[in-house]
Amino acid sequence: MTISSKLQGVIAAIATAVDDTGEPDCARSVALARFLLAHGCDGLNVLGTTGEATSFSLEQRKRVMTAYRDAGLPLERLMVGTGAASVADAIALTRHAAELGFAGALVLPPFYYKGVPDDGLAAYVEAIVTATAAQPIPIYLYHFPAQSGLPWHVRLVKRLIEAFGTRIVGLKDSSGDMAYAREAAALSPRFDVFPSTEAVLMQARSGMFAGCISATANLNADLCARVWRSGDAGALDAAVAIRKLFDGKPLVPGVKALLAHVHGDAAWARVKPPLTAFSASEQAAVATSYDGLRMPASRFSKIAAAGAQAG
Repeated sequence: MTISSKLQGVIAAIATAVDDTGEPDCARSVALARFLLAHGCDGLNVLGTTGEATSFSLEQRKRVMTAYRDAGLPLERLMVGTGAASVADAIALTRHAAELGFAGALVLPPFYYKGVPDDGLAAYVEAIVTATAAQPIPIYLYHFPAQSGLPWHVRLVKRLIEAFGTRIVGLKDSSGDMAYAREAAALSPRFDVFPSTEAVLMQARSGMFAGCISATANLNADLCARVWRSGDAGALDAAVAIRKLFDGKPLVPGVKALLAHVHGDAAWARVKPPLTAFSASEQAAVATSYDGLRMPASRFSKIAAAGAQAG
């Protein structure tokens, strides 16, 4: 693994399947990963927010990572969430990701204590960088202040790039603040910023961003790929319309409800507490809207057979 690894384009923040005992369902998760990589995704973000990473234990997260490696998936196209409230856990997860060969580690700030100084956040990153120096996996910062309560603000990001050089390679921006995303992207030509919405793909094609990392790419990767690869404006409109189905709704349970619908596999609707699954009526409503946006049928076929084998 070298620090020259580059991810770009359409990256799905892939959901993690959950079995009926609450354990990660690795077989179903791997089947979805194969499907998305075959239907338009340039890469995957494993065990992020959509992947419910912080609802799983350290050992469960390691098990999911290992399952992706053991399945022979192209880890050079996958980044994995390794941030944690405990620096020891973040180090353990980042080391595991490096040992397995993932293309990058996506690192949340240590999110329990709020209002901590930049020196404390820099020390957290330094501990991870130092502990993984023997296998220097590229580090992507995960900026999601609405959930973490701690921002990777631009001044701090600049400090980290200057302090740790090529180890800090990019950032996923889930703030929705495009001014922030543009400012972060301007810090260095080698610093890759991925906003969390497919709506930016035309701007990404122009070189402003490295691509997008989107939860709804679980459902519209083929459309996103047409935008990224050929600038298809109609595909962009359709992809964004699918994303808007979740306006005002819980995004992760909604994505999983539609995964269950799209792939004909009810098990996909399961979520980990504290999230709650969509009700039957909520799932039916969003499925009807999705099907309306998807007509006529597209190349986005099902993995129902793979899911059934997984179960």
